[in-house]
Amino acid sequence: MSQEDIDASKAPLIEHLIELRQRLMWSIAAVLVMFVICFYFATDIYNILTVPYLRAAGDSHPVEMIFTAPQEWFFTQLKLALFGALFLAFPVIASQIYMFVAPGLYKHERGAFVPFLVATPILFLIGACLVYFLVMPMAMGFFLSQEQAAGAGKVAIQHLAKVSEYLGLIMILIFAFGLVFQLPVVLTLMGRTGLISSDDLRKKRKYAIVGAFAAAAVLTPPDPISQIGLALPTLLLYEVSILSVRMVERKRAEREAAREAEEEAAS
Repeated sequence: MSQEDIDASKAPLIEHLIELRQRLMWSIAAVLVMFVICFYFATDIYNILTVPYLRAAGDSHPVEMIFTAPQEWFFTQLKLALFGALFLAFPVIASQIYMFVAPGLYKHERGAFVPFLVATPILFLIGACLVYFLVMPMAMGFFLSQEQAAGAGKVAIQHLAKVSEYLGLIMILIFAFGLVFQLPVVLTLMGRTGLISSDDLRKKRKYAIVGAFAAAAVLTPPDPISQIGLALPTLLLYEVSILSVRMVERKRAEREAAREAEEEAAS
């Protein structure tokens, strides 16, 4: 290869790196803007996140939270702002990713890529709502049931949550459910590329059951409600993924049949 060929091959690479830098800058800028906004409303957002705790405690049970280090509440607000910023800036980040990879895709590939970008935040939001409205109130109710009133021969055992620990718990659950709810997207993409088939998924269903409960044990707190609450939707999403991959296979077969019919007609 001559020096001219080497220099010519460098030019497209430099152009791609410049564009990548531009996309990263737009994504980082979106995260920073959302971070500032979320930090300003951090207390309000935290109060919204404590609603499942309040529902589990009920009107008769006073809810108090503490922080045991001077900087704990401040750093909790920073974590909360980053959590909200990543969530709110995801549409911008996803659009920048699409604009970066779209020029290298065929028209039908670009059309197939867009639905997955739309489905990803929607499925994540569904998982987060499941945590917020169902799993977290049930989990907090379970934890509060461990309290013990003082009596003869018994000491009072009262739950007093730390602001950072409660935020860590609900963030872990939201991320865990949000990631698990991406299962149909991941498996459908693998089905489109031919890496898996619906028959493979059906044959490996028993392994999926074991894997779902193992993942729930790792990703959630050590209480049965959270673990079962994550494992059951995972198995349901696995079945949905089988149907989605089967639809992809059916459409692929129809396209191949139409292509063969056109070739026969042309010949």
